[in-house]
Amino acid sequence: MKLKRLISNSVTIIMFLILILFFIAVITSKASGGEPSIFGYQLKTVLSGSMEPDIKTGSIIVVKPGGDMKRFKKGDIITYKTGDDVVVTHRVIKVLKDGNEVSYQTKGDNNKTVDMTPVPSNMVVAEYTGLTIPYLGYLADYTKTKTGSALLLILPGILLVLYSGISIWRTLSQLENKIRKSSDADNIEKPI
Repeated sequence: MKLKRLISNSVTIIMFLILILFFIAVITSKASGGEPSIFGYQLKTVLSGSMEPDIKTGSIIVVKPGGDMKRFKKGDIITYKTGDDVVVTHRVIKVLKDGNEVSYQTKGDNNKTVDMTPVPSNMVVAEYTGLTIPYLGYLADYTKTKTGSALLLILPGILLVLYSGISIWRTLSQLENKIRKSSDADNIEKPI
């Protein structure tokens, strides 16, 4: 019985912490108008297969923005913006230096050819940390739609109300059982 209660309490705490983290991520991303950010790391959704098999389509990757964007070397994976503000995550295959300027020749691991245009260091926005969460990107992309945003705001509330109702029902059942047992004990005939 104690193990069951411990597991139930642990699951409740974990669900609550996850809900709080998602709430913080959604609020910060909506407030900043950008990608969700947690503890200085950003979450990016991967919508192409250019980096497969290491980074699968539909994954969420964790990147670290900031720092010296001229520090990268061959083999590093960087996230950068293209001229039309599309965000891309590819591997550096060559570092190009021209005086004080640094740019990177990049290529997707799954692409046959290198990217046509070298990436200037001022277009690099983050470095890939190596952490990937497969398939969660599909859900994250869906939450950017009106229906997805509504579900993201409403569904946790509904789940909390349902969980609270179940908890209240269980507590009332346990209380009824205690009262019934107490009543049964009082009704037992006592010898005179």
